[in-house]
This record gives sequence, structure tokens and C-alpha cells, in this order.
Amino acid sequence: MSKPIMPLALPPSIDAVQDLLSGADYVADRSLATVLFLSLKIGRPLFLEGEAGVGKTEIAKVLADQLNRPLIRLQCYEGLDISSAVYEWNYARQMIEIRLAEATEATEKETLSADIFSEKFLIKRPILQALENTAFGAPVLLIDELDRTDEPFEAYLLEVLSDFQVTIPELGAIKAKEPPIVIITSNRTREIHDALKRRCLYHWVDYPTAEREKEIIARKLPEVDARLSAQIVAFIQKLRQDPSLFKLPGVAESLDWANALTELNVLSLDPDVINDTLGVLLKYQDDIARIQGSEAAAIIDQINKELDQ
Repeated sequence: MSKPIMPLALPPSIDAVQDLLSGADYVADRSLATVLFLSLKIGRPLFLEGEAGVGKTEIAKVLADQLNRPLIRLQCYEGLDISSAVYEWNYARQMIEIRLAEATEATEKETLSADIFSEKFLIKRPILQALENTAFGAPVLLIDELDRTDEPFEAYLLEVLSDFQVTIPELGAIKAKEPPIVIITSNRTREIHDALKRRCLYHWVDYPTAEREKEIIARKLPEVDARLSAQIVAFIQKLRQDPSLFKLPGVAESLDWANALTELNVLSLDPDVINDTLGVLLKYQDDIARIQGSEAAAIIDQINKELDQ
């Protein structure tokens, strides 16, 4: 019988963090590696804010994979509450227990009350699961897109993020023996309260530079032709400078577009190819209409001139 894979030690330096991320083909700049190192070193949650598709969620996935830790993901949405995110009581089992107690004439109310509110009747949701240590060590807790939730739930998280515990009225406080590695992401569709941010280290994940984006494509999609990759990155960098676009393409869209063009056996961008595949890159019809046609032709013509210099 094979031995279970044990969790790896946390990286001892900023360079080690960069190597850890690079080992999973995540290309991080020095500032991100620094704040991630500090978060791991001092045991503080890391709050990552930025536009959609820039790689915030991927950081938690890479950490869990590279450190051999379980990844527990809480995907946030409007109306998310404690019963879905933290815990709830198994009311059906509690009712069965009460009926059985009545049938056997076990009428001691205090004993019955203590029993039906014991941990065996507790349904543990992601946050409570993350406070439990496993054979694989403290897990990575990803609280994804926190800005989609309501302010009351955000306030509830304050105890979790400061003391790494939750208080259940019937049981008391449940505290983690070893704090989980907490990554919180936000697309900034609304502002997160300062009280929560104070409990975290903060980093804004920006769009990558052209050189870093080319490196990302080269690592993730090594089969993409070098000139095509340069055209893709240059085209997307031009789009990100256009203030009229409703939604700028992120790294995720860059990779999707590069992959799609490779599947179509495209070796070089031209206006027709761009017009046919803009739906992979842009997600709003107004943005597509803005770029299609003469605008796309002008951008790729300028890019080719710059690449040929």
C-alpha cells in the first residue's frame, strides 16, 4: 500500500515562492511573490483584487497543488449564507433521533438536547471544513469572488479571518489547530469593507506586461507559433489601451484565443481571422462591433509593422 503524499514545507524565501509558482507555470512578478511569501510566513489571509481573468483564483489552485494541500473552495454569490458557507444542522437526523428517544421512553430532555446538538448532527460546509486539519496538513481555503456576496456575510467572516474560528451557539467556538492558507479574491464589482481588508494582506493583480504575457502563453501553450504569440499579445495589449471597451480581455482570454487559433491552424493574424474569432476574446457584442472590420485591420497592420522593424 502506497504512503499518502505528505504536505510540503512552506517556501522559505521570496525566490522560493517564485520557483514554486513557476513550477506550475504560473508567471508571477516580484511584488506578488513578496506578498504571497509574507502571507504564508506570518499566517495572514491574502486578499487579491483585480479584473476578471488575470489569474487570482489560479494562485490558490497552484498553492494547493504545489504544497500538496487540499483545496477547499467557497464560490461566493448573492444571498450566500451561513448554512451554505459554514455549517447547518441535519434537521432530518435530529428529528429521527427525537422520535427514537420518544419510542424508547428516553425522556431526559437535557440529555436529549445535548445529544441532538452534538457534532455528529453537524453538516460542515467549506469554511468549517477548512478549520479542520487533515493528514495533508492545513488546507488552502479559497473564498472566490467575495464581492458577489452581501455585507452581512462579509461581516460574519471577520471572526474567521482574525481568529481562524467559528462560533456555533449550541457547541461554542471551533478553532483551527493550524490556520488554513486563506486566499480571498474580488473582481471589485463593489468595495469590500475596511474591517475585512485590515485582517488580510492586500495585492492588486494587474494585467501582465507584454513580455510576461508572452511567457505565460509560451508556458501554458508551447505549441503556439512564436510570431503568432507575439501578434496575439500585441493585439490584446492594444485593446487594453482602448477606454471605450466595456470589458477588457484578461489573461484567460489570451490563452483561450491562442488555443483557438492554434486549433484552426492559424500561423499569422489577419483581419478575417480576427473578425471570425473575436467572440473568443471579447464577451460583449458592443465591444466586438467596435473592433471588427476596419479597426481590427488597422490594429493588426500597425502590429505587423512594429514586429517587422
